[in-house]
Amino acid sequence: MPRGEKRLNDDPESRLEVSITPEVESGQYADFASVWHTQDGFVLDFAVITRPPALADDPLSGDRYVSVPTRIVSRVRLPPAQVFELMKALEQQLTAYEKDTGQKV
Repeated sequence: MPRGEKRLNDDPESRLEVSITPEVESGQYADFASVWHTQDGFVLDFAVITRPPALADDPLSGDRYVSVPTRIVSRVRLPPAQVFELMKALEQQLTAYEKDTGQKV
């Protein structure tokens, strides 16, 4: 088939045209992320520690534990199929980061 010619049943290529608002562009700092799922997809909660960890007493058992006060700064919901794409992208970026910085994470 000649270059540039498409068959009738070929779907056109998809290209995302991404934009970002100034409020979102600066991003949010997060100390850690929590990942969980529902029947419909996966949820990524990104959180920041709000105060230093402190010893606390469990009111039911009386056991001591370290309380780490946190606040969710962002929640992202993904369909299951997108999680695999995210995992691949994270792996690629981690490999590039390690190569660029010489640091193994």
